[in-house]
Amino acid sequence: MNTLKIIKIGGNIIDNSEALELFLSQFAKLKGPKLLVHGGGKLATKLAKKMSVPVKMNEGRRITDSDTLDIITMVYAGKINKNIVALLQANNCNAIGFSGADGNTIVSEKRPATTIDYGFVGDVKKVNTNTLKVLLENHIIPAFCAITHNKSGQLLNTNADTIASELAIGFASIYNTELYYCFEKNGVLEDIENDDSVIENINTESYKTLKDNNIIFEGMLPKLDNCFHAIQHSVQKVCIGKSDMLFNKNTKHTTITK
Repeated sequence: MNTLKIIKIGGNIIDNSEALELFLSQFAKLKGPKLLVHGGGKLATKLAKKMSVPVKMNEGRRITDSDTLDIITMVYAGKINKNIVALLQANNCNAIGFSGADGNTIVSEKRPATTIDYGFVGDVKKVNTNTLKVLLENHIIPAFCAITHNKSGQLLNTNADTIASELAIGFASIYNTELYYCFEKNGVLEDIENDDSVIENINTESYKTLKDNNIIFEGMLPKLDNCFHAIQHSVQKVCIGKSDMLFNKNTKHTTITK
C-alpha cells in the first residue's frame, strides 16, 4: 500500500508571498502521492473590512453570515486557491483546485444553532475519494480550500484542519495516510513562551496526562483533537510543526501516534 501525504498549511505561509512560493517550490519536489489543504489567512478579514462587512468571531472561530460566506468563497476558493494552483504549475507540479463541492468530494451539514449560531458553517459528514483517487493515480495534485457543500446547493465554511483530518481518514482504506499540520510553531510546546520546548511524541495515553495537567496551551486543543480523531480512524501518523519538517528529517516537530 502506497503512502499518501496530506499536508495542511495555514496563514503563516499564505499571508507571506515569499514563504508561500518557497513552500510550494519544495512541496512540488516531494515524492509520491500528496494532497494539499490550505486555510484562508488574513485576506478574507481584510476584504470584509474594505467592504464594510462586520467580522464576527467566537473563540477564534469565524461566524459566517451570508455576506461573509460570499467573501470567503471569493477569497478561499478563488484568489488563494487559484494562486496556489498557478504557483504549483510554475513548479511543474500539475494541480487542480478543489472545494468540497467539486467532484462532490466533501459533504457537510450546517452546524445547528445552539448557544452560538455560527451561520453557514459546515461539519463534515462524508468524504468521497473516487475522483481524487483517479487524479492521484495520474500524478495530479488536489489543492483544497476550506469550503464544503451540503448536496442541496449550499456552500459552507469548514475548518481547514478538520478538512485535512477527514480527507486523511477517507483515504486510509486506500493508502497509508500521513497527516501534516504546518504552522508557525516548532510543534506542540510544553511552554508556550519557549519555542524549543517541543513535545516530540504524543500518544493517546500521554495526551490525556498532558490535558489533565493543563500542560498544553488551550488554543492547541482543537487541532490536537483533530489529530487524535484521525489516528483513531486508521491514519498512520500525524505531525505538527513548521513546514521544514517535510523537507528536513532533522527538523524538530511533534509526532502523534496511537
